[in-house]
Amino acid sequence: MWFAWWPARRVRSDRGMTTSEYAVGTIAACAFAAVLYKVVNSGPVMSAMQSLVEDALDAKF
Repeated sequence: MWFAWWPARRVRSDRGMTTSEYAVGTIAACAFAAVLYKVVNSGPVMSAMQSLVEDALDAKF
């Protein structure tokens, strides 16, 4: 088998993130949220969402 050379001792598991990885992940998530906020609050997107909601409310059944 391919793992036959592996030592018999128990190897430390690398599950989860370290503190630095949490910091980088948090910064990346905040940057993504800021960009998404700017895009959603831009004029063209706001008018498109407003017209979408108005069309949905004016629908005839």
